[in-house]
Amino acid sequence: MTTRLLILALAGLSLAGCQSKLDEFGRPPVLTPIGTGLSAPREALPSTFGSFQSRHSYHSTWTPASADLFQDPRARNIGDVLTVSILINDKAQFDNASDRSRSQKSSLGFDFGYGVSGLKDSATADTGIRSGTETKGQGTIDRKENLSLSVAAVITEVLPNGNLLISGSQEIRVNNEVRVLNVAGIVRPRDISRRNTIDYDKIAEARVSYGGRGRLTDVQGPTLGQQIFETVAPF
Repeated sequence: MTTRLLILALAGLSLAGCQSKLDEFGRPPVLTPIGTGLSAPREALPSTFGSFQSRHSYHSTWTPASADLFQDPRARNIGDVLTVSILINDKAQFDNASDRSRSQKSSLGFDFGYGVSGLKDSATADTGIRSGTETKGQGTIDRKENLSLSVAAVITEVLPNGNLLISGSQEIRVNNEVRVLNVAGIVRPRDISRRNTIDYDKIAEARVSYGGRGRLTDVQGPTLGQQIFETVAPF
């Protein structure tokens, strides 16, 4: 009975994991609907953010909605679009080594003798304790990342201090493989250039995800059974 329940449980997990693959059986992967990337999950804002009060200017050609007398093309309101330039060229190399050893030795000995009416006897005892530990560790990290691309993002929220929360996604399908790019973060309006672009290094709390899904990704990844085995395996 227990074996049958275990088989049914594994079969249910397999069907649940293969549901997305069965939906795409015989056809290319389906793109996500437009607007899916506009909702970026985030934590609650800290209390240090003060309330932003807009300035009102009556009977004037200048309005708080624009920084110049002429039209400003830079995004500033919810729903406006701006271009994010992502240029990542990072290289990190670390080499750490540690060596630790410890040795301890203790010894104890005594002699005992007696004599009564011509009888003599003696006893000798020695006790020794030895302990030692040794630990060696070595780690090497050699990483290089190079990513250069641009993606359009949408302003989804204006924070109380005037900063903008942006989020955007881009999907490209070539044959049976989909490349997905997601970007989200917080930007200052002053960092947006007059060409309505902003660099990646000026985005606070930046979240960039570049990956994909499709036939090649499924083949390169481990199977569901292997993932379950690696999760429950004690060693």
